[in-house]
This record gives sequence, C-alpha cells and structure tokens, in this order.
Amino acid sequence: MWKPESPTPPKSPPGMEGAAPPRKRNPGRRFGQVVKLRPECVDAYKACHARIWPEVAKQIKDCNMEDYSIWYDDKTGLLFGSFKYIGYDFAGDMQRMAENPRVRQWWKMTDGFQESLVDGATSSESGEPGWWRSMEEVFYQA
Repeated sequence: MWKPESPTPPKSPPGMEGAAPPRKRNPGRRFGQVVKLRPECVDAYKACHARIWPEVAKQIKDCNMEDYSIWYDDKTGLLFGSFKYIGYDFAGDMQRMAENPRVRQWWKMTDGFQESLVDGATSSESGEPGWWRSMEEVFYQA
C-alpha cells in the first residue's frame, strides 16, 4: 500500500535546537477509482449522497481525505470517484475508516447500488481486493 514520504523537516531556529520542528503538510496524492452503478439504483444513489451521513463525512476528513468527488456517466453507468490523500499513513487511515460502524453501514448500503469491476471483490468492507477499481493517473495539470 502506498505511503507518502514525510517531508524533510525544517531546521530549528537559533536557540530552539532540539525542539521538534513543525511538520510540513503533506502535499498529497490523488486517487481515482471506478465502479458500476446499477441502472435501477441511480436515483437512490444520488439521493443518499445528497444527504451523506454526517458521521461518514467527518470520518472521511478525519482520515486525511480531501477534495472527494464522485462523477456519474449515464451512458456507461460508471461512477468515477476521486480524492486527495494528505496524511502520512494511508493504510492506517483506511483501517480507521473501516473500524467506524457508521461507515460500514454506509458501505453496505451503497455497495447494494453498485457492481464492482474488480475480480473477486465481495464488498467494500471485505478489504482486498478493493470494491472500487483503482485507476492510474496518466495526466494532471494544476
């Protein structure tokens, strides 16, 4: 699992030698994922995301994920999700996400609206292989 490198810490100012310098913010890594939405579930899926449970939204932020968005293509039925991870322990943060009972309830509900494109995937909660298919970023311009 990918783990971002910790930035080189700045040197302590004169007279503050030995004090822990402030940690630089991780510039982050972008992720892209795809899953198929069942055609009969489009309205229900959109409705639940229009009213995301506050505990789920908070856990996403608490696990160092930001700029999270999900896009829908009505021609193919595909959902494309993207987010930026700004933490320093991706595996640990994803474990904390999975330990939240409300998040697991959310996954159970939303998995029922979807069809995974990953061979052998059984649910978001089951771990590996992942439910959403990861994608390779081939271009980005800030």
